Amino acid sequence: MNNWIEDGRNHIWHPFTQMKTAPAPLPVIRGEKEYLFLEDGTRLIDGISSWWVTLHGHAHPKIAEAIANQAKTLEQVIFAGFVHEPAAKLSKRLSELWQNHLTRSFFSDDGSTAVEVALKMSIQSRVNQGNKKRNQIIALEHAYHGDTLGAMSVGERSVWTAPFNSLLFEVVRMPSPVAESGPSGEDHKQYCLDSLMSYLEFHHESVSAIIVEPLVHGASGMLMWAPGALSEIRRLTSKYGIHLIADEIMTGFGRTGKWFACNHENVMPDIVCLSKGLTGGFLPMSITMCTEEIYGQFLSDDRLKAFFHGHSYTANPIACAAANASLDVFEEERTLDKIAAIESLHQSRLNEYQNHPLVADARIQGTIFAVEIKNPDGGYFSAIGPKLYDFYLEKGVLLRPLGNTVYILPPYCISIENLGKIHDLILESLDWILKESV
Repeated sequence: MNNWIEDGRNHIWHPFTQMKTAPAPLPVIRGEKEYLFLEDGTRLIDGISSWWVTLHGHAHPKIAEAIANQAKTLEQVIFAGFVHEPAAKLSKRLSELWQNHLTRSFFSDDGSTAVEVALKMSIQSRVNQGNKKRNQIIALEHAYHGDTLGAMSVGERSVWTAPFNSLLFEVVRMPSPVAESGPSGEDHKQYCLDSLMSYLEFHHESVSAIIVEPLVHGASGMLMWAPGALSEIRRLTSKYGIHLIADEIMTGFGRTGKWFACNHENVMPDIVCLSKGLTGGFLPMSITMCTEEIYGQFLSDDRLKAFFHGHSYTANPIACAAANASLDVFEEERTLDKIAAIESLHQSRLNEYQNHPLVADARIQGTIFAVEIKNPDGGYFSAIGPKLYDFYLEKGVLLRPLGNTVYILPPYCISIENLGKIHDLILESLDWILKESV
């Protein structure tokens, strides 16, 4: 039984992990609903949807059945020059979710590649129109868009990106309109929007696109935007003919309380990036959607104006079948009602955090709950993060703090009882920190 565990230790290189000092990885043998089961019999409540991907719970039978049935019919086919029903059906359904404003779906493999596609799509559309000078990308402070070179370029420069800085392209960096508490909050939002407005007034003819994580900067600590900022960015980009790229990789499919974060302010982007929850957490796949106008700028008798991008497993039929089944589950299990119940419970517990002496800030956006802990060494590498991670695991809950920010981002199937337990545990950990510091 333990041979495979030892094999993993000897041969696997894990992500975001310092392999020399990290404890041995936990061996998972199966999942069910909001639970993960370890080899030693331990049962964990998955409070972060296994890195934000699992929507309806682990091993959901409907999605598993759809995958099995599709595998018996067509497991894979080259997508250049061929098409299949699962991809056609999925692209139509997604377009309908965007009120047919985004009409075209370009399939790729993961969130980072969805971003790469979006950036290339925007820039080449300008080149195809004979406008090679319109090649600037605007990105926001605190942003994270993935770990490939283009995605890192539009993300916040950090210790993660430092080894590759010579390879990253320059972007125009703008302040992010994250919500700030107190009377300065509205001033900060206006400062961010004024900065963007001033730049665009004089340089809009050089800008191809602005890329944003609408409403929530996930990897930066679940930083949440000030209301109204997204719609104002949309107004400015529309005014100057600039593409708005919405990175909805984490925020899509209900995480923020609506189908997509853009829905909160009735914003229709020009390009949107989808992944993570796209297949319900079962298989890796991503989609970059765009308007018919952008798509039309690649249509030509000149073959060199085609979009030369693709992957071996583009629009894999099995992954498409999983995505379609996930959308079915949304309808059949009234998932949006479950999402509302999660947000309601978060709201009901909020004051318990706001009154705690260790809490710098507690914030909610849909199913996402984040609590920022007062700590001398804040940020992603705060020493408190690993200590809290171990504390929660010992209590039977998987939470993975972003430094001194603890967040809950649960599967939608989670029981209200288990969600309450997670809140109880986080509050218990705050008291534990107070006692340890005495």
